[in-house]
Amino acid sequence: MALKKRHFAEGEIAIFDEACIYKRGEYWQFRLWLPKENKYARKSLRTRSESTAIERGKAAYLEIYANLQQGKSYFSITTKEGVEKYLSFRQRDVELGHIVKGRHATIATHLQHFLNFIGKDTKLKELERTDCENYFYHRHKATNTKVKQVTVKNEQSTINALMKWLHKNGETHIDGFDFKKLPRLDKGNESIRRATLTNDEYETLYRAMRTYCAKHNKLDDAELRLRKIVQHYVLVAANSGLRVGEQRQLRWSDVQIEQHKVNGEEQKLARIHVRAETSKVRTSRTFLCRNGQYFERLREIAKPTNADELVFTIDGENKITQRTMLYHWHKMIDLANIADRETRDLVPYSLRHFMITQRIMSGLTFRQIADMCGTSVAQIEKTYYHLNDEIRLTNAVADYRRREDGTIEVL
Repeated sequence: MALKKRHFAEGEIAIFDEACIYKRGEYWQFRLWLPKENKYARKSLRTRSESTAIERGKAAYLEIYANLQQGKSYFSITTKEGVEKYLSFRQRDVELGHIVKGRHATIATHLQHFLNFIGKDTKLKELERTDCENYFYHRHKATNTKVKQVTVKNEQSTINALMKWLHKNGETHIDGFDFKKLPRLDKGNESIRRATLTNDEYETLYRAMRTYCAKHNKLDDAELRLRKIVQHYVLVAANSGLRVGEQRQLRWSDVQIEQHKVNGEEQKLARIHVRAETSKVRTSRTFLCRNGQYFERLREIAKPTNADELVFTIDGENKITQRTMLYHWHKMIDLANIADRETRDLVPYSLRHFMITQRIMSGLTFRQIADMCGTSVAQIEKTYYHLNDEIRLTNAVADYRRREDGTIEVL
C-alpha cells in the first residue's frame, strides 16, 4: 500500500510511512490511502492522547493491511447488496435440489423484513451485534401484534444465517446479531387443536363442498371445474396427510389406484409416491392412501393428457396457486359455518393435522403414521397425541380388573 501523498502537513504523524494520524478538534483521526479502492480509509481513534493515538493508528493500519492481504475490501457494501448476494448464493441450492423453491421464497421474505428494519442503505461493516435487539418489538408493532412469535424466531434464524455467510466472505465484522430473548412459548398443543377440524366439522365441510360445487349455482364450465379441483384437493389432503408443497407438486405418474380387500370389502386405495425433490425433508416415500376413488374422479374432471401432468392444475402446466386455493378454501369454510373460524387459523395444512389425528384414533402406531407422513415419531407424539376430547376421554375411563389368580385384565 502507498499513500496518495508522502509529505504530511504540520500536525500529521506518519504511521509506518504509509498512513498518518492527525487531530480534528480535540480528537485524533486515522487516514490511509487505498489505491485499489481509490479512496482514503478514515476512522476516529477516539482519544485526545497523542501516544494512545499512535498505538491505535498502528493497530488500525495492521488490521486493514491483514484484511487486504486476505482479499477483503475495506469499504462496505450495503445491506441490500449483501442480501442480494446471499439470495443469489442460495439460488444455487435450489438448482442443486438442496432446498425447494418455496424455501428460497421464504428466505427472501424473511430478509425483506430485515431490510425494512435495518435500512437497505446501511453499510454492512457498520453493523454491531446489538443492532437488532428491538427486532421483535418492530415486527410486533409493524403488524399490529398479528405476527406470531414462532414466525419472528424463524426470521431471526434466517437473518443470522445471512450474517454468518457475509462474515465468512469478509463483508461484515460480526457473524450474527444478539437478538433479545423472546418470551417463552407455551409448548402445549392447544393452538394446533384449534387449527384442525373435529370429525363433525369435517363432515359439515364435506357437505358444504358438495353445495359449493353444485350445478344449481349456475356456474360457467371453467368456474365449476376449478371449484371441483379445489374440492378434490381438500378430499385428498384429508385422506393422505400430504404437506401442501408435496400435494401441489404431485403428478399423475406419482399416483396408482389399487383394489384391495379389507375386512371382506373391496376398497380403492391410492399408492402415492412423494419424490425427494418435492419433500420438505428431501426424502422420498411411498404409502397407501384411503379413498383412491377421489383421484379417479379428479382424473375425469381434469382430463390429463399425459402422466407427467400435475394432478392439481388448472391449465395442465402450472401448479394451482396458493391464492386461488386459499380463496376457495375460505369460501367453503364460511359456507360450512365452522365455529370461531375467524380466529382459529384454519388453512389447507389443517387437513394434515386432521388426517394424523384420525390415524392416531384408528390405533396406528406413531411409527406407522410417521412413515406415512414423512416425519419423525417424536414429532407425531409431541404434537398430536392428546389433541382431542375423544382421546382424552378414552384415557380417562380406561380401566382394568384383577383376576382371582392375581393377574390383571384390561377392560
